[in-house]
Amino acid sequence: MTDDLDPLIEEQIAAWRAFVSRPEAIDGRDVDELEDHLRGQIDRLEASGLDADEAFLVGVKRLGRLDDLSREFAREHSDRLWKQLMLPSEPLARTDRGLILAVGLAVGAAVAIKAPALFGITLGGDADFYARSFALLVLPFLAAYFLVRRRASPPTIAIVATPFVAGAIVMTVYPFAAGGSTLLLAATHLAVVLWIVTGIAYVDGRVRSSRARMDFVRFTGEWVVYLALIALGGGVLIALTMGVFAAIDLDASWFVEEFMVPCGIAGAVVIAAWLVEAKQSVIENIAPVLTKLFTPLFTLLLVAFIVAGFLQGSLVDGGATEMFGQRDLLILFDVVLVVVVGLLLYALSARQPLSPPSWFDRLQLLMVVAALVVDILVLVAMIGRIAEWGASPNKLASLGLNVILFVNLAGAAWLQLRFTMRRAPFERLERWQTGFLPVYLGWAALVVVVFPPLFGYV
Repeated sequence: MTDDLDPLIEEQIAAWRAFVSRPEAIDGRDVDELEDHLRGQIDRLEASGLDADEAFLVGVKRLGRLDDLSREFAREHSDRLWKQLMLPSEPLARTDRGLILAVGLAVGAAVAIKAPALFGITLGGDADFYARSFALLVLPFLAAYFLVRRRASPPTIAIVATPFVAGAIVMTVYPFAAGGSTLLLAATHLAVVLWIVTGIAYVDGRVRSSRARMDFVRFTGEWVVYLALIALGGGVLIALTMGVFAAIDLDASWFVEEFMVPCGIAGAVVIAAWLVEAKQSVIENIAPVLTKLFTPLFTLLLVAFIVAGFLQGSLVDGGATEMFGQRDLLILFDVVLVVVVGLLLYALSARQPLSPPSWFDRLQLLMVVAALVVDILVLVAMIGRIAEWGASPNKLASLGLNVILFVNLAGAAWLQLRFTMRRAPFERLERWQTGFLPVYLGWAALVVVVFPPLFGYV
């Protein structure tokens, strides 16, 4: 029996054991006996000359031949190599119970969105209320879906529930000015906080695991793809609804605006999550393709902007300060930089860890370097504008985000360079990126809690 395995292998064995211990998966089998068998396989494989990581993969594969539980584990676990080793032609698992749970919670989210109407609060007339509360009304149902599916422990449930309760208190107690900038900042950053907290439910409390955090990153990318597909289908449904009722001289716009759109958005948040989990093998054929499509396009966009800006003179002699001082353009470039980080994260999550550096890795390095140049220009311009005109909530929130993005991208560029030169393992780059999730969580929470009173709730 292996007594002192590599910590990473122990982590993988712990994840495997947690999976097969689930009541719906174990079917009365003895998990200790299975683990003993797996560790024995690892012992023998290491003795034959394999590395610990390789021995674990092969051991799980061999155990999968003997036991359906390990094949089920590989199906649900997001690590691509396990799936390739064990599930080339496996059918999708039955998801009836998950669908029933998802539909029930989606209906609950839709009802929650409309519940304020019982107190005279409407979407059209109370925009500030829904700005404060949308994430608080919808995301608890998504978090509940994962907590139930993972059979989360009471401590994990408490960790997830606490930020939701705290967020509700802050958004209720703070006397925001109607339509004020701090209200918009708090609402958008609260959505970020609660989404990352929902990730704690997704990984079943394994917040210290880099692989678990990458699983959530992978889920986020796939969830966005499915949500976009649902939105496209919803747009067609809305158009048909309007057209069908117009044919009999009835105006359905009130129904669409008051019920179909808000309830559909709330429900789609949960249903998209169920689709990711139930149809993961399908979406994995789509999302990496989209990543490889948009990475070259965003790289071209950033490089073209930098070259054109310097040739035209817009980015020299103070031009950058004037350009990026425009609020709308500043927001646009912040979005571009966030998308670049998202593309990098999802590309890492879809990559085979043991594959050697490729042309796509080098293209990513170019994209990150170009994004760094743009971020530096934005930071210089923002600091200049703050020095000239003073600080405001929007400026400081954007400045803080860009500082975090700069550190994140700078570290990613350095590690990506070392990886492409074969001087650093891919795992270090992956750990760097997932390690920034708590940083974004902390900054977003700071904006929600500190910025409104700091700027008088305006």
